[in-house]
Amino acid sequence: MRRRTFTATASIGAAAAAAAVAAGTLPAWARDNEGPSGADTYAWKNAVINGGGFVPGIVFNETEPNLIYARTDIGGCYRWQEDSRTWKPLLDWVGRDKWGWSGVVSMAADPVETDRVYAAVGTYTIDWDPNNGAVLYSDDKGETWGIAELPFKQGGNMPGRGMGERLAVNPADNAELYLGAPSGNGLWRSKDYGRTWAAVENFPNPGNFVVDPNNPTLADNQGVIWIDFDQIGGKIYVGVADPADPLYVSEDGGATWTAVPGAAEALGNADGNRTFPSQSAVDNTNGYLYMVTSYDPGPYNGAPASGNGGKIVRLATQTGEWTDITPAYNPRGVIPGFGGITVDRQNPGTLMAATRNNWWPDEILYRSTDSGATWSLSWDYAEGQDRHDRFDMDSSGSPWLSWNGEDQGPAYAVKHGWMIDALAIDPHDSGRIMWGTGATIWGTEDLTQWDSQGELIGEENGQRVALPVEKFTVGVRAEGVEECATLDLAALGGTLVSAVGDVGGFVHTDLDRAEPMIDTGWSTGTSVDFAQAKPDIVVGTGNVHGNEKGHVGVSTDRGKTWKNAARLEGVPGDGHGGTVAITADGSTILWSPSGTEVTPVYSTDLGETWNPVQGLPAGAKIRSDRVKASVLYSFSGGTFYRSTDGGKTFTDTGATGLPAAAVEDFRAVPGRKNHVWLAGRGDEKEGIGGGMWRSKDGGVTWKQITKFETAESVGFGKAAKSSGYPAVYTSAVIDGKAAIYRSIDGGTRWRRINDDDHQWAWSGSAITGDPQIYGRVYLTTNGRGIIYGDITD
Repeated sequence: MRRRTFTATASIGAAAAAAAVAAGTLPAWARDNEGPSGADTYAWKNAVINGGGFVPGIVFNETEPNLIYARTDIGGCYRWQEDSRTWKPLLDWVGRDKWGWSGVVSMAADPVETDRVYAAVGTYTIDWDPNNGAVLYSDDKGETWGIAELPFKQGGNMPGRGMGERLAVNPADNAELYLGAPSGNGLWRSKDYGRTWAAVENFPNPGNFVVDPNNPTLADNQGVIWIDFDQIGGKIYVGVADPADPLYVSEDGGATWTAVPGAAEALGNADGNRTFPSQSAVDNTNGYLYMVTSYDPGPYNGAPASGNGGKIVRLATQTGEWTDITPAYNPRGVIPGFGGITVDRQNPGTLMAATRNNWWPDEILYRSTDSGATWSLSWDYAEGQDRHDRFDMDSSGSPWLSWNGEDQGPAYAVKHGWMIDALAIDPHDSGRIMWGTGATIWGTEDLTQWDSQGELIGEENGQRVALPVEKFTVGVRAEGVEECATLDLAALGGTLVSAVGDVGGFVHTDLDRAEPMIDTGWSTGTSVDFAQAKPDIVVGTGNVHGNEKGHVGVSTDRGKTWKNAARLEGVPGDGHGGTVAITADGSTILWSPSGTEVTPVYSTDLGETWNPVQGLPAGAKIRSDRVKASVLYSFSGGTFYRSTDGGKTFTDTGATGLPAAAVEDFRAVPGRKNHVWLAGRGDEKEGIGGGMWRSKDGGVTWKQITKFETAESVGFGKAAKSSGYPAVYTSAVIDGKAAIYRSIDGGTRWRRINDDDHQWAWSGSAITGDPQIYGRVYLTTNGRGIIYGDITD
């Protein structure tokens, strides 16, 4: 266990830096000061997208109004700010050495001392994440954190990440916390506010359920999945991923544990089914423990091939009586499974649940005001599949949520969501609900209007007919949550173009405004570029589903509108976006698909037709010279190539000493003909260290900048002086410190420009400066969206 403290290392002034150098106390990575501008401090913000990833948990503090937390699977956790109705990120201090701690598998808010909050972190239980998990504890609502490292991994981005909550504070003794562990590690407990942890040795069942034992990413035991407290009888309930024995209880404060009789039968597992209770909720007024079940942990699946895969069951905590309260009706015909469940603390007997993977036409929210005896639906069909809804969806906070689609009958472009595991009614306000999806957070403060609407559908002459309903509005509540995984960036000056995982990409002309999605059909954008001399011409590529649209998109109006290039024979959909480049004058587009045997191609008619490039292997990365239109560059397997005929043919420059397999990025320098920089991690087999290389002769000869041990990326922005070299930016490692660095003198001296409060886990795999604003830098993250920084002094 260790305490996290923060120091602002990037704000060392010039005089202080000189004194520190003389005293030998300045960190090695900061010793080569850029000069007077080396004292720059930075302010960091997000280019606004609002959402963009899975929000598997939303936690309201039970006793303090407006204190709300949200967790994401790879992008940290957030605290709600009621005054601005935005979320504040709480884990930006996580650095690359512990990048897995940006995956938050569970959160718990202390109902007694409400400044206390806890987060169970760790992204993968498999070896993708080299580190074990931890429980982070905070005494100031997440402003600062202490760290209790655990002897096992946790799975913030693994199957089952929406179940839970796995972490819970005992309301009868708030110094005591419980943690449900995956991978057969059982139930853990802390008795000192999360500072130290130990296994509950007498807990009898660590779980046994795996999704698919033959798939390494699906073969992990889901383990102990939630903890809940019956405050009437003082019992502690624990849900376990074991269909035969899914529920345990302690009636003596955790000293002993027994299986709850009838649980497997209540969940429908007596005949060999494999459902288990993925979430729970307690009504401490009426004495009920509610559980929802699904066929597997989710978040993607949820039903067996035969159809129904989920139930809602109710346990009377004082009598032990089980009741199946599963809704009897679903417009789709079957209920594939359930995700989230929540109770209304202000109105005992009122509860809601969400279907899981009711993919078409939409998910359904169910609501009961009589402890599950009867249910009403968020939408339903009248005769002829004419859909009617209780509320309208307002996506103006994130206009991309339509995915550039249109309503198709009952399948709306803007949906209730999918993967709805996070579902929470505000315990202090029955009118407020929030739910998380695979892309955003939805919410309303008018939820109670639901109960005055009556039925959506009635019957007339034997037909189902719609009844008049005064609808309320559900809107985006994800402002401030930025969790996209960004893959590439292009800064045109006043316009920022991005390639983004899962949601394609965006064109920002106002960094403070969420924009519609680039209309190319990309499932994931992988690469973007623009013509340096004609920046209205923008190109991008990405993975596409199916075989209807081409991978490459082209815009001739600075990203306002897009047209898909022609498909390329031999490159199927479902991936293969690769990299794209365009010559400085915009006359030729080059595209190198990924993951195929197809070699790069070029087009001289903005993607109407493609021709094979000569001299390059499949999968080679391609960049254009930023000055000379006839020159382009490529790298593959340790060989650097150049074209001098606009990309038709490439030849090996003969360069040696470059790492063969670990080059992360290379870019050409704006305003400097034949200047190319290359960033890499090195190659131990070849005996080549990582770092940065630069060439001033088009890639024939290279000089290694030995200061860097490894480098992820390189990019360029406006020079500090009108006649100076463009500012160079990189995400790299110096003396073991992974950070964001800048040089304003062509790479002789470097300055770290971020600080320990702003690290964003794995960040900067693509980076670029702004061509018009000196000092501004944009960087990608793996789950915290697009970050940009500006000099503040």
